[in-house]
Amino acid sequence: MWDYSFAVQSTFILGLILVIYFSLPRLSIRVNRTFVDMLIVQSAVILLDIVSSWADSKSESVAVSVLYLLNALYFILFYMRAFLCFVFTAFVFKTDPFSGLLKSVLLALPFDIGFLLVAVSPWTGSVFSIDAKGYHAGPMYDIIYYISYFYLAASFIVMLQYKKNVNKKRFWYSMLLFNGLLLAGIITRRAFPTVLLMDSFCLMSMITAYLTFENPEFYLDLRGAVFNTRALKDYLEERNGKLSHRLLGIVIHNYYEMRDIYGGKQMDAGVTLISRFLTETFTDCNVFYYRRGRFVILGSADMKYEECLEKINARFKLPWKDDDIELYLDSCYLTVDLSGEISSLDGFFNILISNFEKADSHDSKTPIVISETQIENNEYEVSVKRALEAAVDEDKVEVFLQVLVDTKTGKAVGAEALCRIRDLKGELIPPGVFIPIAEGNGRINQLGEQVFEKTCRFISKNDISKMGISWINVNLSPMQFMKADLAQRYEAIIHKYDIRPELIHLEITEEAMIDDVFLRRQMQSMTSRGFRFVLDDYGTGYSNLTRLKKCSFINVKFDMSVVRDYCSEPDEMLPNMIQTFKHMKFGTTAEGVETEQMARMLTDIGCDYLQGYYYSKPLPMDEFVKKFSIT
Repeated sequence: MWDYSFAVQSTFILGLILVIYFSLPRLSIRVNRTFVDMLIVQSAVILLDIVSSWADSKSESVAVSVLYLLNALYFILFYMRAFLCFVFTAFVFKTDPFSGLLKSVLLALPFDIGFLLVAVSPWTGSVFSIDAKGYHAGPMYDIIYYISYFYLAASFIVMLQYKKNVNKKRFWYSMLLFNGLLLAGIITRRAFPTVLLMDSFCLMSMITAYLTFENPEFYLDLRGAVFNTRALKDYLEERNGKLSHRLLGIVIHNYYEMRDIYGGKQMDAGVTLISRFLTETFTDCNVFYYRRGRFVILGSADMKYEECLEKINARFKLPWKDDDIELYLDSCYLTVDLSGEISSLDGFFNILISNFEKADSHDSKTPIVISETQIENNEYEVSVKRALEAAVDEDKVEVFLQVLVDTKTGKAVGAEALCRIRDLKGELIPPGVFIPIAEGNGRINQLGEQVFEKTCRFISKNDISKMGISWINVNLSPMQFMKADLAQRYEAIIHKYDIRPELIHLEITEEAMIDDVFLRRQMQSMTSRGFRFVLDDYGTGYSNLTRLKKCSFINVKFDMSVVRDYCSEPDEMLPNMIQTFKHMKFGTTAEGVETEQMARMLTDIGCDYLQGYYYSKPLPMDEFVKKFSIT
């Protein structure tokens, strides 16, 4: 006969989990809803396992119809548990197993087949049968194991295929344990069919899921009064693409000053009071605490936020009182209409944070409105950031070359290496867009080094003298220039491709000239290794001739704005600067030359080299070789 001891213990433990789980607020996202379904089905499976096993052992005193009903329900719930465990795994790994009709049909098919075989068992005895001698397993009884194996195999496939969707290794290992325990339970059931031990393994898997993902406190803040930042992100991520919400943000004005005045302990208690007021007042909305005295109320698209603001303003006119505190606080607001899809939630949260700060400094009861245009602009910036990161990480940074022409001969004499990256559609992104982003997120160092190395590789594989080229300029950003190991790293790359360092001229802007001592030390370190320096974009910064005289530049490039000003309204400033630089032994280059007239004017005042669209736009390296190779 059957041994119920393990199943009874599992029932009590599962009941305790259910009580704790339902005693706390729960975020309505699909992984949480599926976990609730698993708990309910697992509870029903255990109870039916005990009841049906007991009834089968007392078959002589229990009606046959009742026996069929109890056993049929048990088997159907057995299949459903396996199916829900797979669905839970898929949702943890942030993929929708029902995203397509064919996939949905294939995933539901084993359950449907099992359900059909159980449903017809009273007549066919396929899965089980009951006669005068009691309960008997049918010829297709093992279908319950095959269905379980199918859904477990699907779970392991999801875990491998979508491994990158979980951001912590312990989450992946927890799901491995979750499904491993289910597998162990099925194997144990087959090995010891009379011992109701499988439910204990299933219970352990549920506990694993609870401790790792499903403890409601993971999503709660301020003593369980409101949901936290993680909850807000998961909530929006799941609904992204189908958003139809109004977001109302509340920030405690001068939050940190209030903490200094009232003290951290009292302020924390006051924030908890505010959170409870919001959850009790706006029961049809979700309330989140977004740290640093900021709250988010998320309601439906037709939420009358003006009425909400009136209630909140009225409450903030009163003190926030508890047993040992009495706080007088003020509030500021922001609002945004969330509809459809936000292409980058990370970008949206950046906007949210910046507008919280703006609202706080705004010091007004009129809410800051986050516009759709603001979100779209930020989304574009985020898409550029992703394209930049992909280009750097996958070594897909492209190098274009733009020719420099000698004014004495009118022929190509050098080139400038220019960085280019593409978006996901393969379109080039303007440098003025991605360069500031690269400087902001620290990718500029990797970006610049890739351009330098690809330029060195180009020189090593091509006889640039056959193109009339004597050198190639490579830009150094101010952040790159500040690297202490810059000279060693660039020297190693030069040696790797076995080229002469004088073939590379390094362009730096006036921004890199902030620290005179470091500037001279870095330039000396680089020039001692054979590198030469060009001052780029002269005329837009703050350098002076005295500082330039102390630096080992071989050339000064005038910014295109200076060049265009002179060509549109000629004066003595640019000609005098060129003559001064000639006396200082600096060569001169004019950027942004677009017409023959500009080229003639700049040649007449003594400029040494010209660069611009009049001669050639920046070209991919292979096109540059074809255009400028001397045959």
